Amino acid sequence: MGRGAYALARVAVYTRTAGTALWWTGLAAAGVGLAVPGLTGRRVGILGGAALFVVAAAAAFLARRRRCTGLIEASTAAGKWVVLHDRAVTVRAWLRGRRWWLVAAFLAAVASSLAAPAAGGLLLAGAGAGLWAKAVWLGRWERRNEKLLWVRPEWADGRSPSRGSVRGWMTTGPLAGDAAPGGARRRTPVPGAARERRPRARVTAAAR
Repeated sequence: MGRGAYALARVAVYTRTAGTALWWTGLAAAGVGLAVPGLTGRRVGILGGAALFVVAAAAAFLARRRRCTGLIEASTAAGKWVVLHDRAVTVRAWLRGRRWWLVAAFLAAVASSLAAPAAGGLLLAGAGAGLWAKAVWLGRWERRNEKLLWVRPEWADGRSPSRGSVRGWMTTGPLAGDAAPGGARRRTPVPGAARERRPRARVTAAAR
């Protein structure tokens, strides 16, 4: 990319995508698990799974919370020549790098139903709920400060935007990109938000 340009992807989109994927994988595994009587029986499995759901949700929401806060506080404004990834591009990149992990997690959760029906699936769903809540927390910060948080994809490596190799986050104005604060799709087009239609992955920071 010329003139010192570099790409950026939304922090909240990474987090929301992970949460959504774990949520639906967990629910599917729990549904399949309910068809298995299991050693403990369905009632015990569901009650135990509910407890695991709460613990996993809290753990996922609080994991690296201090790291995220530090990255937010140290965030800097993105440069003029950045290329902002569309939401769909970031979602595809995360899912592509995690599809086999999700399949393995699904199979492990279903297998655990032989001991406690639905418990493993509810554990995964709880982790997904916690990550979704973290995306909402990021979205509230973005709305309150009228800034959007971005990370360089090569630093996140298609995984976590707060992993140790991430050197920092960057910010743009609230009109940049095609995702709303918190990483959800924008329900209505934002006036003044200039977007290139081809290629879909490119949205310049001039939209700030």
